[in-house]
Amino acid sequence: MGRMRSRDTEHPQARLDHGGIARIVPSEFTSGFELVVDETPQSHVDLDDPTHLHFEYIVRMGAVIDQLPAGPLTAVHLGAGALTIPRYIDATRPGSRQQVIELEAPLAQLVREHLPLPKGAGIRIRIGDAREGVRRLPAALQSNCDLVVSDVYSGAQTPAHLTSIEFYRELAALLAPAGVLLVNVADGPGLAFARRQAATIAEVLPEIGVLADTQVLKGRRFGNLVIAASAAPLPTEWLPRMLAAGPHPAKIAQGAEVDAFVQGARVVTDADAVASPRPDASLFLR
Repeated sequence: MGRMRSRDTEHPQARLDHGGIARIVPSEFTSGFELVVDETPQSHVDLDDPTHLHFEYIVRMGAVIDQLPAGPLTAVHLGAGALTIPRYIDATRPGSRQQVIELEAPLAQLVREHLPLPKGAGIRIRIGDAREGVRRLPAALQSNCDLVVSDVYSGAQTPAHLTSIEFYRELAALLAPAGVLLVNVADGPGLAFARRQAATIAEVLPEIGVLADTQVLKGRRFGNLVIAASAAPLPTEWLPRMLAAGPHPAKIAQGAEVDAFVQGARVVTDADAVASPRPDASLFLR
């Protein structure tokens, strides 16, 4: 999540299948570019330094990925954006094999053309709905993925069908025994949606941590929470210290804190799933 921008037709843009507009614009606050969809920043990319992760929740995802065992990764990403995390993995773990599923072909084409991937990057983009795309992945990926990342937004909301226990079971089936699932969840005061998401994921992958800015984690303001989950203990020995150090100080809730976080929250099913809350427009003003 980010800030609103004024309309600008001078930068590369594409009309998406759902009718919105995606644009690539220079970042106002740092080096690199941002992918902006319907005036909401979705991704930041620095072509000169793909390890530069500007958005706070992406920094936290990167911190978890850095804790995974050394060497190339087999990864599946749901939601392409500007391919920030796939680029990061390609740069930090050469030889990684990555599959990306993106609903919007015009968005993928815009990014490919104006924010090109490095030569030789083992990143394949598949066009289609995230859930249907998971079912069409090569059978060899089942039980063999080191990492699955779910970061899918239609506008500023995660679609309902990508929030249920049935969906997370499909993602868990991709993971190797110690593989890790990362889910970006946006929610506001009270965190009712995020609590249900954490409770739902924990039913499938019992080792779970929630990473966020402290004020967001306390439910005091709208923001992004990253849920990390696995069937095996999460590799988080050094993560709390790293998160507290910044550059965007945060914390990770685990164990008893997660138990308290999800207490009383109902598991989401396909029958009662809803989209994530829509943020107030003022969230994007800086």
